[in-house]
Amino acid sequence: MNADQSPERTPDGHHIVVRGRKWRATDPAVPEETAARLRRHLMSARRAVRSATTAGDEQAERAARSRVHRAKVALGERGTPWWEEPEDARRRRWEQGLESLDAEDDG
Repeated sequence: MNADQSPERTPDGHHIVVRGRKWRATDPAVPEETAARLRRHLMSARRAVRSATTAGDEQAERAARSRVHRAKVALGERGTPWWEEPEDARRRRWEQGLESLDAEDDG
């Protein structure tokens, strides 16, 4: 897969396949601008995990892993499967997740 290609999806669209392994797909109902902001939070949090791990800072690592988890839940990649949630719950999930991550960055 090239960087400009989308990963293969399972026939039901619920998962992507990367190197033969299935991962839950991002909720397709998340507006693209919101999804992009959530992905930026996710990548920032992953970098923070790496930095904290390298520094041996367990508290910072826990905080960064929590941010990774919140971003992935907001994207629909963790937690209740997005295809099982009512539409209003899906919207609430990504709106609250983004609000929480934005507030943490502002704080």
